[in-house]
Amino acid sequence: MRAWSGQWRPGEGFGEPLPAWDGPSTLVLVFASPAVIADDTPPDPGGPLAGLLEAYPASVVMGCSTAGEILGGTIDDATVSVAVAQFASTRLRLLTGPIGGGTDSAAVGRDLAARLVAAEPDLAGVFVLSDGLRANGAQLAQGLSDGCAGTAVITGGLAGDGDRFDHTWVLVDGRPRTGMVSVLGLSGPHVRVGHGAGGGWSILGPERLVTRAEGNVVHELDGQPALTLYRSYLGDRMGDTAASTLMFPLSVRAPEGRQGAVVRTVQALDESAQSLVFTGDVPQGSIARLLRANTGELVDGAGEAVRRADLVPGLPTLALVVSCVGRRAVLGQRTEDELEMVMSRLPADVHLAGFYSYGEISPIGEHTSGLLNQTLTVTTIQETAA
Repeated sequence: MRAWSGQWRPGEGFGEPLPAWDGPSTLVLVFASPAVIADDTPPDPGGPLAGLLEAYPASVVMGCSTAGEILGGTIDDATVSVAVAQFASTRLRLLTGPIGGGTDSAAVGRDLAARLVAAEPDLAGVFVLSDGLRANGAQLAQGLSDGCAGTAVITGGLAGDGDRFDHTWVLVDGRPRTGMVSVLGLSGPHVRVGHGAGGGWSILGPERLVTRAEGNVVHELDGQPALTLYRSYLGDRMGDTAASTLMFPLSVRAPEGRQGAVVRTVQALDESAQSLVFTGDVPQGSIARLLRANTGELVDGAGEAVRRADLVPGLPTLALVVSCVGRRAVLGQRTEDELEMVMSRLPADVHLAGFYSYGEISPIGEHTSGLLNQTLTVTTIQETAA
């Protein structure tokens, strides 16, 4: 395997020639600002997407819109970050399908994963990119886990749209389309897919039972109205908007503890119902706990993600970072610090690209991946000698 990463900037292009590695064993990942590549439109003949499709007509091209583009230890807006990997023996298979608009996200995930498993008996990893506004990310992750039945590591994320939350897209046959999901299968005995997730959040207060919830709406915690409890506990630290709760997300875990806890961010406050709307599902009967952090702890948490990725020293490495738009909002001017922390923990010759997302997908337990929020995730791809 050999890898390359680069970035397209307005008025500058890619700055260096794209590697001439076109072929069915080449993967091209595209993470683009929606201001540069618009949804549901053909590629601009003079734009970055058209240039990539021209350079890699026979390759597997996958991508999505972002809430910030990552390349190495930097984050940018209004750019396109690209990673290219050419494999020696690893097989690539890309499947896409509609999601949202009445479709069952769990069923879509199960179907796509089952198709990958049926076609690739030695499936090692699945990387997923989904529309970030129409999909139920928690159900999609569960469906993918059910369909893979423990045969592969499942990672990825939900496409972003900056801080607008208006339109997100995923590449399908070289065209950016809303309401779609794409899953990439990496198969073969020599591919290694590592993963890690880091938060940096610390516990604030006691565990609480989710006594009434529907999907991503929590009505009651410990039998009390959820919004009332949040306000009584946080006091002056909580304002009148969801943005005021960014530093205080919720940790959610199943009561039996078979899966790790996931982080959920408050998306909206419902004053009339005194309920909280979160960015992912919070099952009734689960155990919840308030979290808090300072920026230094969040940066340290990003480094922890790399430690868990279990890299093989000495092999060429492609590292894909998917971090939460909520973390970017909390970290502010220190956002690049978490990326620099990630880079400091990786081999010097690693190629790193990725994006800020509307939700991260990563393993949360044995044979199960879930939707995370306020978390930085790392997927590492390596290939051992045949």
